[in-house]
Amino acid sequence: MAISIYAEITGIKYTPLLCRELREYEINQLDNAFKDSAFLLNIDEKNKLAVSWWVSPKRTRSYPYARVYDTLAFTGKKVTVIPIFKDEGLDGDRDFLQWDTVSLMSLLGIYTIISYYSDAEKNPRFENKITNQRFNLPLIKQKLKELISYQSDALHWNLEQLHRVGKIAEKALEAYDEISERLNVKMHSRESALKRIERLKKGAEEFKTLSRELAKQAQKREAMTVQPKEETIGIKGKITIKNYLGGYYYFTIDEIKLVGRDLYIYESKHSKTQPLPSLEDIKDGLLRMVLYTNLKNVKINGWRVNPIPILKLTTSKDRQLSKKHEETLTLLKKEAEINMFRVSYE
Repeated sequence: MAISIYAEITGIKYTPLLCRELREYEINQLDNAFKDSAFLLNIDEKNKLAVSWWVSPKRTRSYPYARVYDTLAFTGKKVTVIPIFKDEGLDGDRDFLQWDTVSLMSLLGIYTIISYYSDAEKNPRFENKITNQRFNLPLIKQKLKELISYQSDALHWNLEQLHRVGKIAEKALEAYDEISERLNVKMHSRESALKRIERLKKGAEEFKTLSRELAKQAQKREAMTVQPKEETIGIKGKITIKNYLGGYYYFTIDEIKLVGRDLYIYESKHSKTQPLPSLEDIKDGLLRMVLYTNLKNVKINGWRVNPIPILKLTTSKDRQLSKKHEETLTLLKKEAEINMFRVSYE
């Protein structure tokens, strides 16, 4: 059973404390910079950007939220690079970018560069799988330079990028054709990819429609299941968030409890092998806290409720915390206090 919640977000205010120190690179070191999950990039003598990147457009791979979180402390423009789709070959996965990912970045004020992989190596363990995929750097470099003089907010930039997704997807497909031929590796069906691309080419509105359909389906599926890294005792909830421009965002909440008018919203992270969930898992959860701490006008079936966000950390191990774990927990509790959410460690 899942409960549906409605909420609005009129702006984002949040102070992160667990961001790691970002290494600085020059624009001509971009290739090396992409060996780092998040970094500071000097575009010229006056302009600097905080950049993160996604290994795959799917959020459940390689902790992209944690990478984005690490750029939040930077006071200038924050950018994230996401592949339009990632094909690992016939023996691997293929994931496509969804509107909801870009809309979440817009909501957080993150400028999104939609790119594609143009090079890769054959995976030695599988006949039809590739690895070590590398972005098309000239495209990314061009977009990063454009961003320096861009005056509008992240939402408008991201919508402009979405109008170009058809062309980017075609370039991605051509690149995978070349990789397939050069490495003698079979990729996923070109026809099914072309169908997705044809829909993407119709522009951002069609892109939103397609992705929202998929997001709703995924939300329904996730609301009926418990993920391996979650340990919950309440019931799941579905939340629809509307922003000040009328955009809608769909999310599944790990666990909710309603006590009177108090709605406890849990984001759950669990570890089976460590006394505390990994720092990446915690940061992934914190990106949800950025959203949940900024919810306004929260309702269940039209009934106004008071949201209380909680980051719930659980473990199957003894709680013999190392000094590093204790430092993480202390900083996390301080971040929770500043940003008005709770931390539950059980």
